[in-house]
Amino acid sequence: MATVRPFKAVRPSQERAAEVAALPYDVMSSEEAREMVKGNPYSFLHVDKAEIDLDPSTNIYDDAVYLKAKETLEKFIAEGTLMTDSEPHFYIYKLTMDGREQTGLVACASIDEYLNGKIKKHELTLEAKEKDRIRHVETTNANTGPIFLAFKNKIEINEILANWTKTVAPVYDFTADDGIGHAIWDVNESGTIDKIVSLFEGVDSLYIADGHHRNASAVKVGLKKREAKGNFDGNEEFNFYLSVIFPDNHLKIFDYNRLVNSLNGLNENEFLAKVEESFDVEKIVGQECRPQKVQEFGMYLGGSWYKLTAKNVDDSLNPVDALDVSLLQNLLLTPILGIGDPRTDKNISFVGGIRGLGELKNRVDSGEWAVAFAMFPTSMEQLFNVADNNQIMPPKSTWFEPKLRSGLFVHYLD
Repeated sequence: MATVRPFKAVRPSQERAAEVAALPYDVMSSEEAREMVKGNPYSFLHVDKAEIDLDPSTNIYDDAVYLKAKETLEKFIAEGTLMTDSEPHFYIYKLTMDGREQTGLVACASIDEYLNGKIKKHELTLEAKEKDRIRHVETTNANTGPIFLAFKNKIEINEILANWTKTVAPVYDFTADDGIGHAIWDVNESGTIDKIVSLFEGVDSLYIADGHHRNASAVKVGLKKREAKGNFDGNEEFNFYLSVIFPDNHLKIFDYNRLVNSLNGLNENEFLAKVEESFDVEKIVGQECRPQKVQEFGMYLGGSWYKLTAKNVDDSLNPVDALDVSLLQNLLLTPILGIGDPRTDKNISFVGGIRGLGELKNRVDSGEWAVAFAMFPTSMEQLFNVADNNQIMPPKSTWFEPKLRSGLFVHYLD
């Protein structure tokens, strides 16, 4: 059973939606965010990365940053940039990228179902990042960015969402500067709301696709509010957090590629010889090498692309060790290039596949990096398998596109 709950959204006025909608706070630096908001006082980055409106010397974890976020959020509401719905509703959020659509339900998920494992994770979180979002949620008293959840496709849910989008006009429909289309529908009819709640009761589990830190932080704030209140009944808003929930067949995971800055004291021939111990190596002439299947990797080294195919992979590997990111780590990055924990090792960097293989080539050709590895994307089936086995993927295993925009929905905790 998966609990989904309608809520009174704080959301943009129709004329401001495109200006308010902003990329997630964690996909850009403070300097990049300052550039993004130039000429746009309504961008939700003024809330989610409030340091951009303070002196650049301000520490991003200073109390002033969180207080500025609260001030700006309240200002947006007071001036009418954001409005509050009078009744709890569901919403439908459709994103369109390169002709591919993904349509999900905007709803609140249960902190208890995260705690009891019905909402499943596949990544570890970092304490510093959790603390940052905990302070942001506590100070604003709101979930300001949605958690990206997924579920195993259920035809009846898809049909009810599709029927609503076909028969009801969207409240927002715009194309962002990056070409991604965003359309939102307000599901405000009680019978449909009840039907959606009932259908999700037949969903076994929800899975965190993206937003592990936001998810963990929302849950911890909810628990702190429970402790402070003492006598809670479970229906308070702080027992739930903002999510957008998509069927798995609507989602696409992109490759998450690797760059390493040295060959660990080896020359290119010595390095290739060691690689050949665990991989079949084929030089590719005249084109990029994009992997076409699992256990296949592209490698850019010394101005040339190579196709690597892992040898003699044990079919009995557990779901994590069987991932391509694990195979590369365990067969090549650690034993040959000396890369330890990829979370902390400064000799490795990661490039989302949305930037293309040309980005890998350019970075190596610049001399900044010695070798690049192009990955075959992790599948939703693999993600579910890892989460269902209560295991954790290596860092940077999945890259989802398109990104959900922040600011289109805010969920207050009281």
